[in-house]
Amino acid sequence: MESYFGAVEAGGTKFRCGIGSSDGTWFTETRIETRTPKETLAEVVDFFASAGSRVSAVGVGSFGPLDLDPDSKTFEQITTTPKPGWSGADIPGALRAALKVPVMMDTDVNAAALGEHRWGAGQGLDVLLYLTIGTGIGGGLVVDGRPVHGLVHPEMGHVRVPVTAAGEFPGVCPYHGNCFEGLASGPAMAARWGRPAETLPEDHPGWGAEAEIIAAALHGFVATVSPQRIILGGGIMHHRGLLDAIRQRLQDSLNGYVRSPVLLERIEEYLVSPALGDRAGLAGGLVLAAAARR
Repeated sequence: MESYFGAVEAGGTKFRCGIGSSDGTWFTETRIETRTPKETLAEVVDFFASAGSRVSAVGVGSFGPLDLDPDSKTFEQITTTPKPGWSGADIPGALRAALKVPVMMDTDVNAAALGEHRWGAGQGLDVLLYLTIGTGIGGGLVVDGRPVHGLVHPEMGHVRVPVTAAGEFPGVCPYHGNCFEGLASGPAMAARWGRPAETLPEDHPGWGAEAEIIAAALHGFVATVSPQRIILGGGIMHHRGLLDAIRQRLQDSLNGYVRSPVLLERIEEYLVSPALGDRAGLAGGLVLAAAARR
């Protein structure tokens, strides 16, 4: 009997679970509302248990923050999340205990980056950066097919950016005020303009400011990690015209200094949308499950 992999995209409002093969073929999926860890993980276990012994490993891309230090006593646990009841939750441990299969977990944005690297817009690249811009801002950097970890997971949403476009707006990050996330996330746009971003008209000045802030952050990432491509996902990026505006502002900001043809002449190939759409994170779960089996 052929064995399959399980994938989990664990979010603050919903868990998406799927069963598929190592080539990215999906057989079944479900959505589970995020409640308490006990209630939610019981449903996740039931979903995979229904496939019997055919699920040979599970990969999880989860909201965080996560402790990804293998030497830590709280390795793989969710840490200081504002999600009530989830601080200290051990998703992989619960799944291993119930399903008796290998489980590997990483951040939700790293999972999305891995999915895009394997089957989407990052195929064949050595250095790929995936950013999600929505309720929060996070980044996943994949180098040679593996997500980059360090002291902690790189917190790309909390880098400092020039605040020219922010005007007098102080930002909404409870830790840093006007960091990248504090200026450009969905809650930041709503706080600055007095209404949700998705309700702003296309010609609203907020979109120009948003493009400038995002481009300023990208300038820093281009100059430091030198990704071969940047993928921009998340709800904010659904706004029509925003991606093109960011491309133009990034070129203006770099001002020809990085002498790469893809930046100078083919920016539309460098700064792109996710090819897998909102399935990137779940696809990354399959990549993590396959790694767990090795």
